[in-house]
Amino acid sequence: MGSPTKDEPKDGAIGALSPLKDGKFEGDEPQSDEEEDTTAKKLGYEPEATPVDPQKKAKLLGYFDREIEELKLLDASGPEGFRPPYRFKSGAIYTGQWKGNTRHGIGLQHWTDGASYEGEWSSSKAEGAGCFSHSDGDIYVGQWKDNVAHGNGVYYHSDLTTYEGEWRGDLQEGFGIESWSEGSRYEGLFQAGRKHGVGIYFWPDGSEYRGAWQDNSMHGKGTFLGTDGRWFRGLWQQSVIHGVGRYIWQDGRSYTGNYTTDKKDGFGVFTWSDGRKYEGFWRQGKQHGIGRYTMKDGVARSACWEDGKLQAGSTFGGVDDEDALPPNP
Repeated sequence: MGSPTKDEPKDGAIGALSPLKDGKFEGDEPQSDEEEDTTAKKLGYEPEATPVDPQKKAKLLGYFDREIEELKLLDASGPEGFRPPYRFKSGAIYTGQWKGNTRHGIGLQHWTDGASYEGEWSSSKAEGAGCFSHSDGDIYVGQWKDNVAHGNGVYYHSDLTTYEGEWRGDLQEGFGIESWSEGSRYEGLFQAGRKHGVGIYFWPDGSEYRGAWQDNSMHGKGTFLGTDGRWFRGLWQQSVIHGVGRYIWQDGRSYTGNYTTDKKDGFGVFTWSDGRKYEGFWRQGKQHGIGRYTMKDGVARSACWEDGKLQAGSTFGGVDDEDALPPNP
């Protein structure tokens, strides 16, 4: 059914992601591609944390339909209300209320593999409030319609992953909270079983992302707040920084400008905590093109850069001292 699947959150699922690597938010000192790279692939981030498990969904629907043909052969004029436990040819046992030859009212059915459903029935379908326990230990408690989760409910994975919120047609739809055993949590909107809309993601270390989501990825306007004081506010695309944004370090450094796939790219302004400033162009996380450097005393100098390196003889305004110009920040 629509729920966190068995292979979540292993191998870099969203619950295991943290933008902090070795205590640093990557992108701190863009001296190399390695240090600037905070992409989903680099972090092992695969935000597939609530897809439908087709096999489990098909199996669930099969549970409720298994005895339909046998029910049709029962006497439709039987007494309404509670009856003695009925054992089907499949070995499943139903105990509860009946209406004619249909399970109707409150009832409990056990299947031979250990699965069970206890709750409300309507014409032999799960309808209303009920609890389904899977044979592997997963449990869904909540509202049902036509044999699928529909309304408000909670799904408990046997590996302690939990979703609590709204469902529609067996898929997470609307507002919900998804949590993982290691301490990660998502609170926000879902659409067709995936994170979509506005939501907040909390990492175990206390860091958080607040903003837009699309198809299970951080996408659109959003803010990352790190527990060490760093933060980024701007645009994201498929869970990486992409577009215009502002990055602040805890020591006072900042970068305001454009990013492409998690790297400074295009025009941007980098400011040091001591007042120095670089205004210019970047490519793949490094200074590239014409840039203007303002020193602590306010004197501004311009030069041309290529792949993070100052080009010899490229300074403007009579400044030839390479040491007076900034290193790649």
